[in-house]
Amino acid sequence: MSATRHCLKIPHLGDGVEETLIVEWVAAVASWVDEGAGLVVVQADKVDVEVPSAVAGTLIEQLVDVGATAAVGDPFCVIESQ
Repeated sequence: MSATRHCLKIPHLGDGVEETLIVEWVAAVASWVDEGAGLVVVQADKVDVEVPSAVAGTLIEQLVDVGATAAVGDPFCVIESQ
């Protein structure tokens, strides 16, 4: 069975929210994450929100560093699933 890579994007977090600040990575590179488990904490409109994984798999790349901004819809990580 071949692995599939999923590029996850910053989700819509509310009306008027266009940009987020990456506060903390909850999951480390090379770690397994379950679907629905927290991946990253972002700040939007001064509120911290934990973004869950849309798929189960191994986090193989963090595309945005802590302290950087990411727009809604921007890719923020890559997860590989079986």
